[in-house]
Amino acid sequence: MSEPSASRGALGVIGRSVEIAPALRSGFLATFGLAAVGAGARVAVPVLLQMAIDNGVGEGTVRVDYVVRLAAVGAVLVVLTSACQRAAVVRLGLRSEAALYELRVRLFSHIHRLSLADHNEEKRGSLVSRVTSDIETLQQFFSWGALAFLLDGTLMVVVAAVMVAYDWMLSAVAILIAMPLAFVLRSVQRRLVAAWTATRESNAEVIGAVGEMTAGAETLHAYDAAGLPVTRIGTLLRERTRRFVRASVIGAFLFPSGELFSVLCVSGVVTVAVVRGPSSGLTTGAVVGFIFLTYRFLEPVAEFTEVFDQTQSAVASLRRVVGVLDTPVGPPQHPEPLRIPAGPVGVQLQHVTFAYRSRARDVDEETVLHDINLRIPPGQSVAIVGRTGSGKTTLGRLIARFADPVAGVVLIGGVDARRIPNDHLRDRLMVVPQEPFLFDDSVLDNLRYSRPGAAEEECRRAMAHLGLDDWLESLPDGVATRVGQRGASLSAGERQLVALGRAAISDPDVLILDEATSSVDALTEVRISRALERLSEGRTTVAIAHRLSTAARADRVVVMEAGRVIEDGAHGDLVKAGGLYSSMYGAWVAATSTEDTL
Repeated sequence: MSEPSASRGALGVIGRSVEIAPALRSGFLATFGLAAVGAGARVAVPVLLQMAIDNGVGEGTVRVDYVVRLAAVGAVLVVLTSACQRAAVVRLGLRSEAALYELRVRLFSHIHRLSLADHNEEKRGSLVSRVTSDIETLQQFFSWGALAFLLDGTLMVVVAAVMVAYDWMLSAVAILIAMPLAFVLRSVQRRLVAAWTATRESNAEVIGAVGEMTAGAETLHAYDAAGLPVTRIGTLLRERTRRFVRASVIGAFLFPSGELFSVLCVSGVVTVAVVRGPSSGLTTGAVVGFIFLTYRFLEPVAEFTEVFDQTQSAVASLRRVVGVLDTPVGPPQHPEPLRIPAGPVGVQLQHVTFAYRSRARDVDEETVLHDINLRIPPGQSVAIVGRTGSGKTTLGRLIARFADPVAGVVLIGGVDARRIPNDHLRDRLMVVPQEPFLFDDSVLDNLRYSRPGAAEEECRRAMAHLGLDDWLESLPDGVATRVGQRGASLSAGERQLVALGRAAISDPDVLILDEATSSVDALTEVRISRALERLSEGRTTVAIAHRLSTAARADRVVVMEAGRVIEDGAHGDLVKAGGLYSSMYGAWVAATSTEDTL
């Protein structure tokens, strides 16, 4: 999501992740020291082998006691190696799990603080995959790849130092022959990173599509369209498979290249040692020991080539995680915030113009609001009406500061909304969405989402104030009734009642109502109307009205057309004026009269 993160190299992404999750660097030196001690103990075995050959065997005799002592020393070193490496592995495991915990928590928290524009731009399944599959990829890397880098990396460094101490010429031969492998890995790295990034993106698309299709199962059944998602998912899976195979093919190229360079390296060392002969000063034991050191040096190379492609996959996942964490939370917070003054709160829009912005092209799309000027005094109830696409919902979003105007200013209680801290704005202004989202929990817990920690008695009093206590009592388990996933156990109208209860518990000064368009039964509609009247008492209320019965009850009606305010006044006055609202209201009265007759 964040372009700076996308442009970072692998080291930059890793460095940024260490800043985000300090547990990654906590105690690293001690962990590396244990791994280095373990590697040093493993290097000692070839040295003991050299001593056994040079000093324990000669002229047809074997100094058994000497060789046994060396073997005992070797056994102690092997035990020490195992102990140090186990301690390093345990420390790495604990630190990596702590770091992944930090990443998960920060990522989940950050996603829920992003602006709605970011949520709308990024598919929900893609965001979910950041917390699930991308973090899972990192966990798999830490369980093996990071371990290999720690243990095998320190082993290669220590072995290289001992090889140089043995004989600089043989060391140069071994390192020079192995060096091209680094260039091979580097040349493949960019393609491998791109391939794994594409694979992760494709995986996120599959997760998002599966989640969307599962959530829309009822619609698919209603239209007998189950074949459509199968076709779509099949297409996405084929693309994911193609990308995964491409990444795997590039990664598979690395393993045989590592084996090839290992054979060439050992062969070169043996050839140079034989050509130089005894005149080089190397004893038979030293040559044998050096060959063993060469194997120790090259031993991790083959494993590194396997780990390398897993590392690229992990870096691709890490880049996606860091990209989300580097996306600024929304809406942007002003460096010099102001709080809304105490007392009744009014709303004012001054020369407000708005256009949805395309991030892909970094330009403003077609303007949807044009130079809106509107003043809503404290305590007034205003209904915003208009045809579909007139801009009424967008106007409500600007007042709630789900987005900022491209020109003009929105004032809440006389304060520029862009300067009001988001948490303070949510205390003073509450939005009841058109389709309220309920979580798979009890009615009581869903009510508490507007004010966590609210006592049960407070929630009951708020619902009673709205005249909804009889509805609560009609539920199977009262406030403890489970609402099901997305509130499926309740009707659309009952979900609206819970949303109104949330607003009452929050007790805001300004209320934004995006009225539901779905039909409800007569009793529920009466309950909603009664609750709305009581909830609006003494509050500044802006209702995005889809039903003109709501507009008729409002103190004032604002009519919008093509992103402009074309009528503004009391319901009765606008009906008499014979304008757009009058024709809309007349059509609505005729339609409802026909329905009543039927």
